[in-house]
Amino acid sequence: MSAGETEKSATAVEAAREELLRQRLAGRRSAPRAGIPRADREGTLPLSFGQQQLWFLSSLDPESPEYLVPVLRRLRGPLDLGALHAAYTEIVARHEILRTRYRLENGEPVQVVDPSGTPDLPVTDLGALPAAAREQKAADLAAEAAAAPFDLAGQWPVRARLIRLAEDDHLLAVVFHHIACDAWSIQVFERELGALYGAFAAGRPSPLPALPVQYADFAAWQRSRIAGPELDRRLGYWRGLLAGSTPAELPTARPRPPVRDWRGAAVPLELPEPLAAGLRALSKEHGVTLYTTLLAAFQALLSRYTGRDDIAVGTVVSERTRPELQNVIGYGINSLVMRGTWQGEPAFTELIAAARSTVLGAFDHQEVPFARLVDELAPARDTSRTPLFQIAFTLHEAADGALDLPGIATSVVELPWRTAKFDLALQIEETAGGSLRGQLEYATALFDQPWMDGFAASFLRLLDGLVASPDSPVTRLPLHGERESAVVAPPAVRPAGDARPMHEVFQDRAAENPAAVAVVAGDEALSYGELNARANRLAHHLKALGVGTEDLVGVCLGRGSHLVPALLGVLKSGAAYVPLDPSHPVDRWGFVLGDTGAPVVVTTSQYAERLAGVYAGRIVVLDRDAVAIAAESEANPAPSTAGPDALAYVIYTSGSTGRPKGVCVSHTQVWRLLAVGDRHYGFRTDDVWPLFHSYAFDVSVWEL
Repeated sequence: MSAGETEKSATAVEAAREELLRQRLAGRRSAPRAGIPRADREGTLPLSFGQQQLWFLSSLDPESPEYLVPVLRRLRGPLDLGALHAAYTEIVARHEILRTRYRLENGEPVQVVDPSGTPDLPVTDLGALPAAAREQKAADLAAEAAAAPFDLAGQWPVRARLIRLAEDDHLLAVVFHHIACDAWSIQVFERELGALYGAFAAGRPSPLPALPVQYADFAAWQRSRIAGPELDRRLGYWRGLLAGSTPAELPTARPRPPVRDWRGAAVPLELPEPLAAGLRALSKEHGVTLYTTLLAAFQALLSRYTGRDDIAVGTVVSERTRPELQNVIGYGINSLVMRGTWQGEPAFTELIAAARSTVLGAFDHQEVPFARLVDELAPARDTSRTPLFQIAFTLHEAADGALDLPGIATSVVELPWRTAKFDLALQIEETAGGSLRGQLEYATALFDQPWMDGFAASFLRLLDGLVASPDSPVTRLPLHGERESAVVAPPAVRPAGDARPMHEVFQDRAAENPAAVAVVAGDEALSYGELNARANRLAHHLKALGVGTEDLVGVCLGRGSHLVPALLGVLKSGAAYVPLDPSHPVDRWGFVLGDTGAPVVVTTSQYAERLAGVYAGRIVVLDRDAVAIAAESEANPAPSTAGPDALAYVIYTSGSTGRPKGVCVSHTQVWRLLAVGDRHYGFRTDDVWPLFHSYAFDVSVWEL
């Protein structure tokens, strides 16, 4: 095979893989395979892995409405109640999962399928109420029905209620437990209810063919095939992918409660048509699905908000990958973790490529049940958050439409409250016309709506930037408009008067009142005049050694009366100081000095020998060189030509997230800090400040 043929073959394989991903996202498969066998109804019927996880979570808090799935539909027109009840009864009869209870056997939950029966469809007539009161009463009754818990051991996992507002106006409330239902199931239920209602109202028999399999068959089949070496291989992929993954913490309005709260809300998200078209074009250009592009963009936004370059986002995938499962009601979804990691400042095109690899790998190993993965990885138990991921993203096709009953106008009714299964979930749907719309669902225990509105606006603004400039580093694309930017980063405060180097301001103070006490260290006190003289002698000594404007001079001193004169002396020489905390490891001293290239270090004999082991430059030892320094002039050195924008100091970070990084701060920035502080605290000449922090920590600048 030629190189060109090899490349074409590889391209064809990747294209087929991408198409398979699209089918998997939609819950479709194309290749025929052996059918799912019927489970032995005389034996024990196990729960699917997803069901077992839901059963366990529901057992922890059986009163919570988090795992209830309400379906509320307004029905306007001449409703045939008998046909509606018969259609509902037939659906419960044809889907075993809707007449299944759950009990413990030998410490494990099992499914108990009851014989067919006639489920209740109670009717509440509000006709006696004033017309103005009926709407609110109907809403209250629907909300009550939607929140009432199920007893999974004693009740079927579905119930229905009809509320009559008028002869030709009804509200149908059907509530499922999630253990027996998912979003796909709702479409199946509504499609079958419409078909059966139309047939029964016209006096015809059911038009629906018998189901080839039941959900219990799927659950037993899933249990039998997800085991052995193949399971171990697939688990190995997830162990490697998620090793070292930690939660991404978004800034929250309130501390995270110790036990996760189910209450939620949502803000809408509408992607303008030009933006949607741009995202599709970008996806096509880079050979990826729209899902992959939006996932990469969402992870980029989360990175900007959290400051992390390691973002795990959950998603759901349909387990209805076989044709015989397409019309089966039941819990048929699995959760996958999409972990995005990068370094530096990557362009969005790089994030797309990385996300593509992650998505394809995840879908290649999607058959590992999420509950089984959690058991395998055994993350630390934390009742305040969901395991493995707390932020989710889904992209799905819009539902076919609301319930369709012949002769009845139907519409969807939303509840005034909602649940949130995660801290944050981005849900986007693609309509038949190609538009993109969705919502950001969030936990109200953590976030407030104004913040979430801003987050949604930031996402749209970032998407605009990514489409316009996909090769730009994502860290440099704007998230906020002018108004938001003014709030996040208001104009810098400019102190009254001309900013000057700190040591020149100090010199003026020393000249005004040289006898006032400036520094107290133990039993020793230095006046402003004495402090200024000591600093001047050291400054002249450093200048004689060649130190000049914006050189960096290391200072390694313990707490004592010599510390402040040394720092001022370095500044008066025109240089900036680099603090070396004596309590830090010697290796850190060596790294900082090597990184800054400091030509001189000021210290005492207590630390000189250790410094010499990691530093080859000039070391000024204050006690050893005291005579030479004392011989220098006490006069103020000539003012620096660099002015207030010159460097004052360079302080290094702790290095907890990698290598320590030097932060360069100018005299003007320190001047601004003190000016803002004076506005709030009103400094006075008789204030006394303790040096509480290490002088290698930036808070010390305020204290000094």
